[in-house]
Amino acid sequence: MIKTTMKIDGMMCGMCEAHICDAIRKAVPSAKKVSASRSKKEASFLTDAAVDSDSLKAVIDATGYTCLGIESAPYEKKGLFGWK
Repeated sequence: MIKTTMKIDGMMCGMCEAHICDAIRKAVPSAKKVSASRSKKEASFLTDAAVDSDSLKAVIDATGYTCLGIESAPYEKKGLFGWK
């Protein structure tokens, strides 16, 4: 699994977070655990394969918010109590 985290500027309320999550789900249908936080100014999701950063940035920018950066890193699901 790969965790993609996006820095997004312009989110002001819960509906803004919902718009970002919807845009990510439409752009990346295989995305799991999609979440957005206006206080952290970021959104994140999990995928099985890497995503195209440029097209994802374009999708977010088209919604009226500003994508400031995208980072992807391997993600390992933690078991109970953090054990593997």
